Amino acid sequence: MSDMSIENFASNLYFDRTFDCDAAKILPGEYYFTSKDMVIVTVLGSCVSACIRDRVSGVGGMNHFMLPDSGSDDSPVSASMRYGTYAMEILINELLKAGARRENFEAKVFGGGNVLRGFTAINVGERNAKFVRDYLKMENIKITAEDLIDIHPRKVYYFPRTGKVLVKKLKLVHNDTLTQREREYASRLKKESMSGGGEIDLF
Repeated sequence: MSDMSIENFASNLYFDRTFDCDAAKILPGEYYFTSKDMVIVTVLGSCVSACIRDRVSGVGGMNHFMLPDSGSDDSPVSASMRYGTYAMEILINELLKAGARRENFEAKVFGGGNVLRGFTAINVGERNAKFVRDYLKMENIKITAEDLIDIHPRKVYYFPRTGKVLVKKLKLVHNDTLTQREREYASRLKKESMSGGGEIDLF
């Protein structure tokens, strides 16, 4: 899977004044993991994020991905499914290398909103949500919380050390940055595979 160059370690680090701690912002196709007491932040439309941590050591991380639009081919060995598997494996493998133990893993999953229009497959958000649930079940990683599908984008704040997640539904999106970002990401995936306001929920 060495040709999967789209999954990158997030480099957007900053100090979050709201939570008074260091933060990492991840974009589509990025992931981040840490053993520090910090927050990982992302905004999800139809993409999904798996927040996975070792509940004993507190080492944890988050990814942000979508399955490439594959038309009708949703078999487990399709390029689309392989990409999703890679996005999950790279995060899990980095956590294991950082000292996490697989038997201590717990996951919280978010995203998969019906935000993008015009995909040829069934709603891409639903496909992403189904994939992440199925993958974690297959890997025997327990999902302890989820907020999937719906019609609104979400802003997700994940604190790996404690496992706490805050989710803000973005019912009023004032610009099309999120949609544009996900469309560009989907377009990159397709090429590669062929070759705010709202309430805050605590998870």
